[in-house]
Amino acid sequence: MQEMRTKALELGRLLQEHKGEKVTVLDISRLNSWTDYFVIAAVNSSTHSKGLYKHIKDYARENGLHIHLTKRKTSNGDDWNLIDFGPIVIHLMTEEARNFYELEKLWHEGTVLM
Repeated sequence: MQEMRTKALELGRLLQEHKGEKVTVLDISRLNSWTDYFVIAAVNSSTHSKGLYKHIKDYARENGLHIHLTKRKTSNGDDWNLIDFGPIVIHLMTEEARNFYELEKLWHEGTVLM
């Protein structure tokens, strides 16, 4: 568990280093059974999101994390990209989507790590 916490924080710092905005890392392990950490970042364009995704994939490859592929429910989904590592779920969201869904408010009982 401590190893995943470290990786979640490293991913949060990685997103900050590559201009992810308003990066938040939440420990939600005691609130559900399907994941332990959310890493949330705002992006300003689909190109920005794709660039962050590339850095995340590189980090995953170097650190033994495997992406679980998700199915899109809509065909125009550039406002929210989810990257699922199992115990860590990364949300890359436009500012509009982040304000609309308010994940930090929804998961307010989680512990903010970053």
